[in-house]
Amino acid sequence: MTDLVRAFGLEAWRPVAIGESGAIVRRSPDGARFAKVVDAGTIPALKAERDRVAWLGGQGIPGPSVFAWRERDIGACLVTSAVPGVGADRLSPADLLQAWAGIGRAVRHLHDLPVAACPFRDHDLLARMTLARDVVARGAVNPDFLPQIDRGREPAVILAELEHDLRRAQALEADDLVVGHGDPCLPNIMVDPETLAVTGLIDLGRLGVADRHADLALLAANARETWPDEAVARAADAALADAYGMPFDPERLAFYLRLDPLTWG
Repeated sequence: MTDLVRAFGLEAWRPVAIGESGAIVRRSPDGARFAKVVDAGTIPALKAERDRVAWLGGQGIPGPSVFAWRERDIGACLVTSAVPGVGADRLSPADLLQAWAGIGRAVRHLHDLPVAACPFRDHDLLARMTLARDVVARGAVNPDFLPQIDRGREPAVILAELEHDLRRAQALEADDLVVGHGDPCLPNIMVDPETLAVTGLIDLGRLGVADRHADLALLAANARETWPDEAVARAADAALADAYGMPFDPERLAFYLRLDPLTWG
């Protein structure tokens, strides 16, 4: 990894300990840019992220822009602009509650983009299931990512239960496709710490056409970690649905919340 940093001239850039992708992430000395560096085997994934960042930048959705793309035999480097603000995970519980409606509206704004205009079709349900089968077969599931209902259970058993519900989930997905973020956890939603307004969406490697509940499940579940009080969490769930502008399907939320941890590994 040190060779990659040197190869792309990033020695003076500050390391950033974020994300689960295994990529090297560094921030420029002036704080205005981020560089993500991967080895040769991961170039296609980073190139796909580059294309998503560039596409979303032309859709009226605030987020990073592409500054530079550099590719060599040993790896590649994507340089993007820094989105102002802080990740929503860094807000206090009280501030997150105040920002919550704006977050719901920001996600709905993304979901309202025309599906037909989105070129990214490799993160729909079938693609996620294919990825989950591979991760489970390799024994690469991180048990810490599993929701409470699946803690201590074998990933192969979880996957089999999801396979049983796959046909129904596909039918529901077909009638409710949106342009989804793919990983809308709180660190990937930037917020102005003073006004608590959403300033942009980041980490767009999984952006693409999918069931809206794939995004909503992750967003709601991740935020619940901020509000351990069940009454507050339930009120926040209701507030999110109200700000988003439609009720959520609990069964679909549960399905995608169980599927997502099987796709990382």
